[in-house]
Amino acid sequence: MAVELAKAYRLLNHGPTVLVSAAHEGRRNVMAAAWNMPLDFNPPKVAVVIDKQTYTGALIEASGEFVLSVPPVALVHQVVAAGNQSGRDVDDKFEACGLRSAPASLVAAPLVEGCLAWLECRLLPEPAMAGRYDLFLAEVVAAWADPAVFSEGRWHFEHDAQRSLHHVAGGAFFATGEAVQA
Repeated sequence: MAVELAKAYRLLNHGPTVLVSAAHEGRRNVMAAAWNMPLDFNPPKVAVVIDKQTYTGALIEASGEFVLSVPPVALVHQVVAAGNQSGRDVDDKFEACGLRSAPASLVAAPLVEGCLAWLECRLLPEPAMAGRYDLFLAEVVAAWADPAVFSEGRWHFEHDAQRSLHHVAGGAFFATGEAVQA
């Protein structure tokens, strides 16, 4: 289900670990990133920390595009695998990590299948941020979510396996918990 761009920030506002995918000149890669966040509403922008030495970072710099996919608890082992190996060391990191991909609608980077939400992003020209802080800033150009867990502009985590992951350290994660209404 398409998510209105004005509400795309809600896909990341609860602080999930994401899978970052990128592609350039026939090569693609995916990595896990815990440090990401919404940055602005209109146009929607995001920030994600990606070490400039990573293969994914190099593909993003070359292509100017990436996708943030929000994985569920059910993909925790694949998320750990994506975070612990380099795409430079394997022919296809998606395959090596047991992940499947699908084409995005507006960017060359692939979506990670089986995730809860996807944000297609175009890099903003902020080389000082990337160079000094490994911080990539991007505009969200399309956003999608699984209607089983995101509808009416908000998350509905009713099944444990469909909750989002939150990396805390050393391979330990929390899953999104119970909703509390104020």
